[in-house]
Amino acid sequence: MKKIFSLPLFFVFTICGNFSANAQVMAAKSQWVSIKSENLHCWECKERLESYLTRENRANMDNGLLKWIFNLLAGEIKLQYLPDRVSPDEIRVAMNNAGFYADTTSPEPSAYKKLPASCKTKTDGGGPKKNQPCHLEP
Repeated sequence: MKKIFSLPLFFVFTICGNFSANAQVMAAKSQWVSIKSENLHCWECKERLESYLTRENRANMDNGLLKWIFNLLAGEIKLQYLPDRVSPDEIRVAMNNAGFYADTTSPEPSAYKKLPASCKTKTDGGGPKKNQPCHLEP
């Protein structure tokens, strides 16, 4: 008899527990931020930044980044984030630490040096070359 009675209670507490966890996620409204980067124009740059943001999101941003969309032709990334977990300034710092410009902030010199030539600014010989678009997936 105790087993029969405890089983429905288990389901009630499980459902209520999941509902409260989902309610907390829904309570924090997500926001979007667009960040321009003068050295984010090629597929390789996209993959490098995406990999770095994925690691940072888990390690230092409390999974506050929900998703991002790249516009390589415009050199822009649009990110959806939870403002109670991460701020746009923290996102810019993460981009700088990966070697990328972020709006008006500059990349860390040591990280920028590690980028391949195609991911550097035009003044440093990077970016798309004539008749060789690099914004398309290989």
